[in-house]
Amino acid sequence: MIKFPYRRKTERKLYLRSYPKGWLIFVLTLGAASLICALLQRITSSDVHVPMIFVLAVLIVSLSTDGYFYGLLAAIVSVIGVNYAFTYPYMKLDFSVYGYPLTFMTMLAVGFACSTLASHLRMQEQLRLETEREHMRANLLRALSHDLRTPLTSISGSITTVLDADEALSPDMKRELLAGAKRDAEWLCRMVENLLSVTRISGENSSLIKNDELLEEVLSEAVQRFRKRPDAVPVSVSVPEQAQLLPMDAMLIEQVLMNLMDNAVTHGGSVTQIWIDATAENDYVTVSVRDNGDGIPKALLPSLFSFRWPRRTHDGTCCQSAAGGCGISAAPFLYSF
Repeated sequence: MIKFPYRRKTERKLYLRSYPKGWLIFVLTLGAASLICALLQRITSSDVHVPMIFVLAVLIVSLSTDGYFYGLLAAIVSVIGVNYAFTYPYMKLDFSVYGYPLTFMTMLAVGFACSTLASHLRMQEQLRLETEREHMRANLLRALSHDLRTPLTSISGSITTVLDADEALSPDMKRELLAGAKRDAEWLCRMVENLLSVTRISGENSSLIKNDELLEEVLSEAVQRFRKRPDAVPVSVSVPEQAQLLPMDAMLIEQVLMNLMDNAVTHGGSVTQIWIDATAENDYVTVSVRDNGDGIPKALLPSLFSFRWPRRTHDGTCCQSAAGGCGISAAPFLYSF
């Protein structure tokens, strides 16, 4: 199941990105803290709450922005603002106020500590993402070696047989061998498309550019590509009546849909029909792919998107694991970008 946000949601996102995020957080947070303190000042004569509110504001700015600049700047501006607007004598700077140096150092320490913590958390998250990508690359290489070996051996064997035993083979046998080699070559093309798609978006400097695409055209293109398979089955497509213009990378989404339909035919058992349904729900359009095959045994679900699957026997049970391919395993990776 694939979910696409509506175009209006993307427009809001792009609109917010046109402004410096750090400055926006800085101004809004300190402005909110100042407003709260001004309202409380009308209710109570005590100003004990003022430093705590601004310390909280410094904490929010530090955790919500990148680097140390905004957190330290928020600490300095908060100390000066508290001294000027919320400490007697009001609307006047007085650095001789009792406890002012301690308040100043406390807010600077909070800003520095929170900024450091936020930077470390972002660094750890980045390392985790890089580790996952490296793991994906390693798995793809293992799957590639497995997927290439069998069809290449079959293609080489079929062509060698036709060349070496040309006179001993009947036209029907030649046609059968060459048709098998053609099917293996087409399968290799689809597998290489998966690999190239994953490689294109998994580089260090890769960036996915989403354009507004008509959902009906993307689904139609994926179905037309699928129907070129020799063993393709009928595909029924259902879309909302209103045209859906959605932000996506059309090539990658087509590849995801192709992978799902290919695997339905290859591993679904007695599949004779595939349905692609698109439904509009709130701010998203959901696209689902289903078939009338034997279904997926529960034992396969935990490792469905891994590169090693338990073998499925004729009665639907599973035995020892075997290396899987990169088609269905690449689908969630492609969609996650």
